[in-house]
Amino acid sequence: MPELVSFKKNEDDNSGILITAARSHSIEELDYISSGGGNCGTNNDTSFIKMKGRKVYEYALTYVPLAMKECFDASGENIENLKMVFIHQANEKMDEAIASRFFELYGINEMPANVLPMNISTMGNSSVATIPTLLHQVLKGEIGGYSLEKGDLVLFASVGAGMNINAACYRV
Repeated sequence: MPELVSFKKNEDDNSGILITAARSHSIEELDYISSGGGNCGTNNDTSFIKMKGRKVYEYALTYVPLAMKECFDASGENIENLKMVFIHQANEKMDEAIASRFFELYGINEMPANVLPMNISTMGNSSVATIPTLLHQVLKGEIGGYSLEKGDLVLFASVGAGMNINAACYRV
């Protein structure tokens, strides 16, 4: 597995990004998501995105929870203090499975209630922009059952073409 790259901010500041982590797999995974011909177009028309759905799903469920855990562990925080997980809203079933596997890595076999806000049913997949959009919606009280207060600890995670994973621990 490629080495985790991380950044940790100044310990004196107790809000904002605490630590980030990135992981990239770009050998056989390079073409899991790519530009390619449309179903009715030419094969060299790059205005369409092609995805090997099963490969992306398996990749995400294998590596994203591990990268999330590596990032969270590096923050030095206790898992019981994690208020919410914000995942790139690409596929609700996949996001729930990623979050469940993340908590299982801490011996938590049932994902805590109200820890995984979702907006894919109303906003669709706007790539990694779904994370700040979802955070904004939660902070504004637009996602029922979810709220954050100053000092709450959250974890962001995304996965995308390449394949690339990003995670960040953030204190509101």
